[in-house]
Amino acid sequence: MADAAGPIAMPKRRRRVAGWPARLVASRGFQRWAARFPLTRGLVRREGEALFDLLAGFCHSQVLMALVQLEIPEKLMQGAQSAAALARVSDVPEDRMVILLRAGVSLGLLKIRRGGAFALTTRGAALVGVPGLAQMIRHHDVFYRDLADPVAFFRGDVETELAGFWPYVFGGDMAPEVAQTYSDLMAESQVLVAEDTLDSVNLSGARHLMDVGGGTGVFAGSVGKAYPGVELTLFDLPQVADAAHARFAQLGLSERAQVVSGSFRDGALPKGADAISLVRVLYDHADDTVADLLATCFAALPPGGMLLISEPMTGGARPERAGDVYFALYTLAMRTGRARSIEEISDLVSAAGFNVTQTPKPRRVYVTRCLVAQKPTV
Repeated sequence: MADAAGPIAMPKRRRRVAGWPARLVASRGFQRWAARFPLTRGLVRREGEALFDLLAGFCHSQVLMALVQLEIPEKLMQGAQSAAALARVSDVPEDRMVILLRAGVSLGLLKIRRGGAFALTTRGAALVGVPGLAQMIRHHDVFYRDLADPVAFFRGDVETELAGFWPYVFGGDMAPEVAQTYSDLMAESQVLVAEDTLDSVNLSGARHLMDVGGGTGVFAGSVGKAYPGVELTLFDLPQVADAAHARFAQLGLSERAQVVSGSFRDGALPKGADAISLVRVLYDHADDTVADLLATCFAALPPGGMLLISEPMTGGARPERAGDVYFALYTLAMRTGRARSIEEISDLVSAAGFNVTQTPKPRRVYVTRCLVAQKPTV
C-alpha cells in the first residue's frame, strides 16, 4: 500500500539485503575477479560488449545515416566498388570514405570482397529494398536534433522539431509542402504495415471498410487488392486524402473506393461501413483524443461491426526495444500521443463499448501489432 507521501519505505536492513547483487557486480574487485575466472569471464565479456554497443550506438546510427544520405547502398546495387571510386562519386575524401565503409562492414551492412572492393550484404541490400526504410532514416535528422540534450528532452524542456513536422496531431493545418512530405513518408512506411496487418487479420467478413486517418490510401488499397468484394472509404484530412484518388485509380479501385475529407476531431464519421480500421493513428494522440475517436468509431459502426487497430506497441510488463525505446521516444518528441501496450489499448477499446476479440501475435513487432474488436450486437 501507499499513503499520500508515496510507497511505504522498506526497512534499511531489507534494502541492504535486496540490493547486494547489484553492489557486488558494481564493485571493481568483483569485476576484475570475474573477468579472469573461467566460469564467469565469458559472461563478463558478453555484458561488456553489450554495454559498449549501447555506448557506441549513436555512432552506429550516424554511420547508417551517412551511408543512406550518400546513397552508398544504391551505388553498390550495381556491383562491388572500391573505396576510391565511391569517394569520387560521393565527393568524400578517400581516407574518410574508407573509415565509413569499414564501419558499414562492422555493422553488417557491407562486406569486403577479395581485392578490397566493397559490396552489400543482404542486410545492406534491405536499405534499398525495404519500402520506406531509407526515407525514414533520412528523416531522422530531425529526431536526432530533438535528442541532442537527452536530460532536457526527458524533463520536457525541449521545443522539439518533430512537433512541427507533424502539425496535424495538434489539429492544425498543414502547408502544401509539409503535407506532401508527410504523405510521401507515410505512404512508403505504410507498405510493410499493410502487409503485416493483412497477414495477421482476416477481413473476409467485412462488406465495407472505412480506413480512418488512412493518408494516401496505402492500407485501403492493399485491402482492396486482397479482398475484391470489399467496398472502401478513406477518411482523412483534405490536404492528405485527396492524393488517394490517384492511388485508387492506379489500382483499378475507383468504382468501389471513395474518399471523404474531414477530421475525426470535428464530429461524426460517415456511416455505412461495417468495419473501421485505425492504422498507425492512436499512438499519435493523447488518451482523451483516443477515447473520443473510439467513441466516434463505435457510433459509426452497426451492431456487430468490426474495429481493427494496427500500430507499433510497447511490451507492457515486458518492455521491448521497438515500442519502449524507439516509438516511445518518437511519440514523446511529437509532444502528443504515446506508444501503448496491447493491454492499454484493449482497456481504451473496451471503455468505448467494444468487445476485444483478437490480439494476434505480431509478425514483426518493430513494424506493427494488431487488435480486433467488435461492437456488441445487442
